[in-house]
Amino acid sequence: MKLDRYFANRFVWTFFGVFFVFFMILTFLGLVENLRRFAGDDATFAEIAVLTLLDTPAGIYQILPLIMIITSIALFLGLARTSEMVVTRAAGRSAVRAAIPPVFAAFLIGIAAIAVLNPIVAATSKQYEARSGALRGDESVLSISKSGLWLRQGNAGSQTVIRAASTNLDGTVLSDVTFLTFKGQSGPTERIQAAQATLSDGAWQLKGVKRWPLDTGNIAEANAQVQDAASLPSSLTADQIRDSFGTPSSIPIWDLPAFIERLKTAGFSATRHEVWLQMELANPVFLVSMVLIGAAFTLRHQRSGRTGMMVLFAILLAFTIYFLRNFAQILGENGQLPPILAAWAPPLAAIALSMGMLLHSEDG
Repeated sequence: MKLDRYFANRFVWTFFGVFFVFFMILTFLGLVENLRRFAGDDATFAEIAVLTLLDTPAGIYQILPLIMIITSIALFLGLARTSEMVVTRAAGRSAVRAAIPPVFAAFLIGIAAIAVLNPIVAATSKQYEARSGALRGDESVLSISKSGLWLRQGNAGSQTVIRAASTNLDGTVLSDVTFLTFKGQSGPTERIQAAQATLSDGAWQLKGVKRWPLDTGNIAEANAQVQDAASLPSSLTADQIRDSFGTPSSIPIWDLPAFIERLKTAGFSATRHEVWLQMELANPVFLVSMVLIGAAFTLRHQRSGRTGMMVLFAILLAFTIYFLRNFAQILGENGQLPPILAAWAPPLAAIALSMGMLLHSEDG
């Protein structure tokens, strides 16, 4: 038991050391990139530094598998260099048994990542998108809530708030839609209700329309107009609406199931978010596979030679599994694989492969 705690502690401290190094590297790289990106905007150095700190957690969360494979390699090479693994085997403990504490620690780190780091990344990513959008002048125009789909369009002179009960997959055809127009500080000037609104080039094409003027000072219902069809100018495009969804990583994992249900209720496809949810749930298992890959190639005595080659093979295999995982994610988002299969097959296959290599090296 003491030996297990020792191996687990060594693994955790090594992980935090590698984590800190990559955090500093990503912070400095992000600062340089943001200085270049916002060079033409009226952004101070303090604002860019804040943006960098908001963006770094997302980057470090994305490369957690890389941090885990480097941690695993560093740990097992250190144990081999000090001959601690030789002593452990001489005491009757196999390499597979010695790898269990680091594997368990990696699994706990993965659970902590999705339970704690994931919401932090979601909050910082949302703040980053909002602040960078404000600096560039392209803030999000779409929001989805229990009451339906909400859009905003307009210019410096007027703004229009749009609410729809449902929509098509790309948000260009709205059903049971209401438009509320505001001008300056004078409050609402017009309300329009339509059975359907279709976004064309520079305008919404409305069907089943009823308009209420709100700036005449008279009773709005008395001056209401009913029309079979009408056209309302719009500054929105289909790309703007799609981009306003942001990334699934900007939604905390605890809120993601409810958001998926709201997407389905509004009429959007939620496949991308469903795949992301399953990928997050499988993340602890994927981190475990990284540890086992590192153990399969480096859990050996250094006198056997070819240590550098084994480290290279471990990193190449880890990157191959990571690439296959991303490829499976793309297939899942395109609907060619079920979300569960796309998320869970690569890490489970990596665990089976690495365990086979470990057992072969132990028993021949």
